[in-house]
Amino acid sequence: MVWFIRPARADDVDALLVLAGQTGGGFTNLPPDREALARRIGWSCESFAREGALPQDELYMLLMEEAETGRIGGSAMIFSRLGGEWPFYTYKLATVNQTSKELGRNITMEVLHLTNDFNGAAEVGGLFLLPELRAEGLGRLLARSRYLFMARHRARFPTRVVAELRGWHDAEGNSPFWDGLGRKFFEMPFQEADRFNSLHGNQFIADLMPKYPIYTALLPEEARAVIGKPHDTGVPALKLLEKEGFIYEGYVDIFDGGPTVFGYIDNIRTVRQSRALPVADAALPEGGAVTSLLAKGTLQDFRAWQSSAAETAQGLSLTASETELHGLHAGETISHVAA
Repeated sequence: MVWFIRPARADDVDALLVLAGQTGGGFTNLPPDREALARRIGWSCESFAREGALPQDELYMLLMEEAETGRIGGSAMIFSRLGGEWPFYTYKLATVNQTSKELGRNITMEVLHLTNDFNGAAEVGGLFLLPELRAEGLGRLLARSRYLFMARHRARFPTRVVAELRGWHDAEGNSPFWDGLGRKFFEMPFQEADRFNSLHGNQFIADLMPKYPIYTALLPEEARAVIGKPHDTGVPALKLLEKEGFIYEGYVDIFDGGPTVFGYIDNIRTVRQSRALPVADAALPEGGAVTSLLAKGTLQDFRAWQSSAAETAQGLSLTASETELHGLHAGETISHVAA
């Protein structure tokens, strides 16, 4: 099987709905709702077609397609600039030290501060791969294709990029963080709030949540224990993000308490190490091991895949079958980075 990454199209909505039905709770970027998915694809198509380079409020949705069958096996997204339509909120976990000389005691407490620290940053999200494909190493291609897109369209993105990971919830879909904090103000179960969030965004939470610092000691132990803890299925994604250079500094999602990590785009490993080279005339022998992630084209013509490749004096050599499959020609500039 040969898989490649391409922009989403309007006729992908049914395939995307199949993906969305397998994500489980808390995956707000892929709501299991056909109309909502159609709107997101429309937003993405408009973003790819937009002229002008500076980031506004774009969504770039990428899908992983099997070349032989057209089957869609995964999705990944990039939001060009957070805070365009409404402020982007996160909690920042901080510590407060208080001392009483009379009692001779020093107390350290953790506090959640509501912040807009990432307004204006880009966001990578919407990463989902069908479970049966996760043992084939395709998750790395899907995740890193976003950074190759950013490298090939650098002017369309700001300085920083963030990633929000799903917070921990139990097998029944209950979120201890939501139950310990958010539910106190909204009087709705996590599943109902989760669906509303996936369809309409989390602005409703920001509108009604308290704006004052929240001392975590006042939360139930179950809620405190999952602050900054990703869902079990998100642990591999977190490891991939960390390998790219994302860091966690106490920022958590206001909805489910999952970690929000961030990095500087020019320091992201795939962006920093990717090289743009012309396709060489000389072809590599067939059957070599996968050595590179590659990308060609711009905007609607963007495509990423993984293959064997070798730098030569004439440029980047690929196998003849890869050159034919991806419609490459000698001298065409493509990007590559070690797999």
